[in-house]
Amino acid sequence: MALFLMLVAVYYSFSALIPNEISTIDTPENKFSTHRALIHLKEISKEAHYLGSEAHTKVRDYIITELKTLGLESQIQEGYAFDDNGNLAKAKNILARIKGTEQGKALLLLTHYDSDPHSSFGASDAGSGVVTILEGLRAFLSTNKAPKNDIIILFSDGEELGLTGANIFVNKHPWSKNVGLVVNFEARGSGGSGIMFIETNQGNANLIKEYVKANPQFPVGNSLFYSIYKTFPNDTDSTVFREDGDIDGFNFAFIDDHFDYHTALDNYQRLDRNSLEHQGNYLMSLLNYFSETNLSTLKSDQDNVYFNIPLFKTIIYPFSWIYPMAILALLIYIALIFYGFKKKILVGKEISKGFIALVTSLIIFSVIGFLLWKGINLTYPHYSEILQGFPYNGHDYIAAFVCLAIAVSLFVYHKAFKPDNVANLLIAPLGLWLIVCIGVAVKLEGASFFVIPLMFGLLSLFVLIRQTKPNIILLALFAVPCLTIFSPFLQLFPVGLGLKIIVGSSALAILMFGLLISVFGFFKHKKRWSFLFVFMFLYFMISAHSSSHFSKDNPKPNSLLYILNTDTKKANWLTYDRVLDNWTKNVFDENPQLASALNDKIIDSKYNSLFSYAKEAPLKEIDEPIVNIINDTITNDVRSIKLSIIPQRCVNRIELFSDSTNVFTSFKANSVELKKDLKSQNKDRLLTYFVADDAPLELEFSVPKNQKTSFTILEASYDLLNNDLFNIPERESYMIPKPFVLNDAIIVKKIIAID
Repeated sequence: MALFLMLVAVYYSFSALIPNEISTIDTPENKFSTHRALIHLKEISKEAHYLGSEAHTKVRDYIITELKTLGLESQIQEGYAFDDNGNLAKAKNILARIKGTEQGKALLLLTHYDSDPHSSFGASDAGSGVVTILEGLRAFLSTNKAPKNDIIILFSDGEELGLTGANIFVNKHPWSKNVGLVVNFEARGSGGSGIMFIETNQGNANLIKEYVKANPQFPVGNSLFYSIYKTFPNDTDSTVFREDGDIDGFNFAFIDDHFDYHTALDNYQRLDRNSLEHQGNYLMSLLNYFSETNLSTLKSDQDNVYFNIPLFKTIIYPFSWIYPMAILALLIYIALIFYGFKKKILVGKEISKGFIALVTSLIIFSVIGFLLWKGINLTYPHYSEILQGFPYNGHDYIAAFVCLAIAVSLFVYHKAFKPDNVANLLIAPLGLWLIVCIGVAVKLEGASFFVIPLMFGLLSLFVLIRQTKPNIILLALFAVPCLTIFSPFLQLFPVGLGLKIIVGSSALAILMFGLLISVFGFFKHKKRWSFLFVFMFLYFMISAHSSSHFSKDNPKPNSLLYILNTDTKKANWLTYDRVLDNWTKNVFDENPQLASALNDKIIDSKYNSLFSYAKEAPLKEIDEPIVNIINDTITNDVRSIKLSIIPQRCVNRIELFSDSTNVFTSFKANSVELKKDLKSQNKDRLLTYFVADDAPLELEFSVPKNQKTSFTILEASYDLLNNDLFNIPERESYMIPKPFVLNDAIIVKKIIAID
């Protein structure tokens, strides 16, 4: 019965994270319907719709039409903006507004409608957000009830290219001054639970209290997640609202099936319908609540610890409790040890066995896990082609490593277990968890809710000391907080951070096992249980192996580029792939040349990827850009220049480089000042310009009058596969374009020298 209770706790720890049914087309008009939202999604995810593409315009027109159908008048905000990395783009935001009955702060519903260049269909990222808002607005407006607060709707543009649309809205649109709260919808994969992240510069206390009052049905989020989220290289539009406008917000994003992120697999078919249902549930709860709530009272200088747990949903308590709770746990731990020795239940020799078993379990698993993961990467080198760091069979590996951790724990502990020494064996894991809780109280306050399972572990120790034959069902109940809080982390950590942390994340299972010794200690045949988990480990490893190859459903990402140097009159084929396949071998030899010499000008990419292989290519007649110097004047010792780079073909982006020894006293591109500190510039890349509306790149800059300034430009188009000058075969069915890098591109390299 105790085992059944613990299995139920694990099951509910996952099932409570996401709806298991989706709303149908027959759902009442005033309710969100995932089926109705999918009708929109099918339309807007037909093609890749990155900024500057024809499909991008179609999606924008579709959204405007749907807003009009809802009775909302929309407007377009246009403008250029730089991000901190030097990405420049012209965004075209779609805006609408529902007037409220009172003159207070406005609620802003936010998502972006552009997909990632150049092959992603953007169904999840962020088509799911677009259709969530469209369907949510339809349901909300069907009640014919005017909200108290104005509701601003922003479908931003250029999010994938540096949060451009959010930038121009927050910094240039008058409506931004009235925004009191942002509710943003995002995705970093094509499935999984929608996780709530808070965006605030101040304390989160009032935000999380009001969030709890909004009462979403399946809340997922905790104060630890946001601490981790801030370390990711992926900001979202809501980050701009926080940083530039000091506007608080909630960011909802699902992150599972990470292998689909920014790829051609981010399509209508692959989107998890339950994830979309979850986003809709969030939207309706928060829209109904915050459209009626005073948004001027959300600021706070206090922080709360918060975490979700089945039945109780979201639990919150103030940061001011962190140290008292940690100190209380320490005092209880010490008191129970003294009490146990007084009762002659605790014995030093038996306690030492517990410490030896815990440390041995961690060491053995860490060594085996490390070597195993190294072996996996050597055996399957093609996993490195998935730049997200999470292969298609990643969930099998998570399950395998967790089973291995439990098997090691059971095997090591089985000799130390005796019916009368369970309390002794619990001392070591409680002590380790106490150190962890004190550590996070000092260094990672958002994780301070770890003390809750520790408290129940201390309660179990008290029962074990008091009773020679404790009620195992009661002890299983005390294990529920540990299982429900920590079990999802075993999956969420490697999914969100990549399988590179799988050994560390799976070691959490050993720490959990330690807290559950109060129950496992009374199980018979622990060695047999160990063999069972070894069998399960082997099963998941075999399953992972059987799905380790690429297929039509799990295709291999690959890359190919053609670069023409107009100054040297040489051309090369380039690839980012480390493992060549049949498609890339059409171009490269069996022993291709390393591309290190061609990585001197690093093309901007999410993970700073470098070319792996190169091969000399035939010269093609490709039109190079024209450079027109519009103005060139000298005032005192400063030379001011304005020039225009005009493509002579249809291009999608322009990379601009300048040697780091060059000095710029000012620099503008398309009338926008470059955000980089040009005086301390330590990288050659100045900017990446994403072209829209065939607009040229206009530069205005000032330099010392005697400086010989030069630029290197890489002008790229995404048409390598359909350009008449080339005869590149289509990819095979088990291949897709590699994301996060410039791909399927024709690049023209040119030096601009200004004497």
